[in-house]
Formats: sequence, C-alpha cells, structure tokens
Amino acid sequence: MFLRITLIVLILGMLGLIIKMILGPTLWDRLLCLNLISAKTILLLAIYGVYRDNIMLLDIAISYGIIGFLTITLLSRFILRGGRQK
Repeated sequence: MFLRITLIVLILGMLGLIIKMILGPTLWDRLLCLNLISAKTILLLAIYGVYRDNIMLLDIAISYGIIGFLTITLLSRFILRGGRQK
C-alpha cells in the first residue's frame, strides 16, 4: 500500500514539474525541471522495480541515471557557451 501511494505522489510531482517546465520564465528553470524529472523517473523505476520484485528495472534505473547526468551536463555546457549563436 505504501509503495502505491509513493508511486502516485511521484507521478503527481512529475506532472507539476512538466507544467513548471512549460511555463518556466528562464531557460535555467526549464533545465532544472528537466533534471528533477530525470531524478524522479529514476526513483519511479526503482520503486516500481521493488514493488514488482523485478531486479532488471533497477539496472535500467542505474543506466537512466548515468544517461540523465550526461545529458544535463552536456546541455548546461552548450547553453553556457552560447548555444548556436556563436
């Protein structure tokens, strides 16, 4: 029961972040929301893997964490260097 409630709260938090990402006033706010959505997706995969007793979902969560970290890092460097305007 507790895991179901946790999954529902995570999904609602992700929906709120998607709305904030769309309405965010600056590009950095949108990037922060994207990072938080990535972190919540990792949590969602891990908790669902425990709930369904499927160890493979934990491996997928770890892989997604590495990919999410690299994506946010590369996007931040791209924005800091001026993007396509240079």
